[in-house]
Amino acid sequence: MGSYILRRVLAIVPTLLITSLILFAVLRMIPGDAVDVLMAQMPDIGDPAKTRALLQAQLGLDRPFFERYLAWLSGLLRGDLGISIRYNTPVLEEILYRLPLTLELGLWTLFYALLISLPIGIWSAVRQDGWLDNAARSFAIVLVSVPGFVLGVLALLLPAMWWGWSPPRYVPFAESPRDNFLAMSIPALIAAAATTAAIVRVLRTSMLEVMRQDYIRTAWAKGVGERAVVLRHAVKNAMIPVLTLIGILLPVLLGGIFVLELIFTLPGTGILLLDAVRQRDYPVITGVFLVFAVLVVFVNLLIDLCYGWLDPRIRYDR
Repeated sequence: MGSYILRRVLAIVPTLLITSLILFAVLRMIPGDAVDVLMAQMPDIGDPAKTRALLQAQLGLDRPFFERYLAWLSGLLRGDLGISIRYNTPVLEEILYRLPLTLELGLWTLFYALLISLPIGIWSAVRQDGWLDNAARSFAIVLVSVPGFVLGVLALLLPAMWWGWSPPRYVPFAESPRDNFLAMSIPALIAAAATTAAIVRVLRTSMLEVMRQDYIRTAWAKGVGERAVVLRHAVKNAMIPVLTLIGILLPVLLGGIFVLELIFTLPGTGILLLDAVRQRDYPVITGVFLVFAVLVVFVNLLIDLCYGWLDPRIRYDR
């Protein structure tokens, strides 16, 4: 196990290097740059060409691409993601200030997705082709088909139009855990909708396959009760595809959370990223994406380690 974890951690380094290089290059291909935004905000710039050259020199945009990339990479190795062009503050400081809210919303989203999808997926498989199974499959198709941002807009508009009610404003957890929970619940449930539907469908299919295995038939023949057969023997093996799906959907889930932060005006990294894109604040954009790339990689590593706990036949020392 230890050697497997070490190999995976070492493999993360080139993965993140390639990711950062691609991200650094793609962002520089976007038409316009931070100089254009800064010059548009200046009422009197005098000589435009001279002002542009001065700003490019100050921001380091006059240097060759690989020289800028290597300078940024050397700073990254020291824990320095650069200085925000808009806020004139360290990028890492800005991200760490807003990251807890996004992570909290992500954890609530995953909690609601599993809380809703696991019982429905298991029951649909155990009572195959029953009324709940048919209803769950139909409802899952609807949730997958409707984008999260549409549900978010409807959650804001319809209650306000019909009952004059709007979701509570965000309150930090340290100030009021109750108000924080109420403010987080609605966007978390909306963000969990598509993930819940996908997990229900995958878990149902996986459970149906596991329930037809020989060891399940043996448990039935030995007189083991239905609850023990389902929960003790079938669910653990059926959860392996679900964990894989969560790892695959994690980037999509984070993208949906960013959009919902904008809709519900939650001061997380979603708003920070949107402002950075508008202002062509390349250090912030690169920093945000790199932080979440690290998060996705390590969550997938954790998911791989969970396979061995769910199925003892999986070994990592081979």
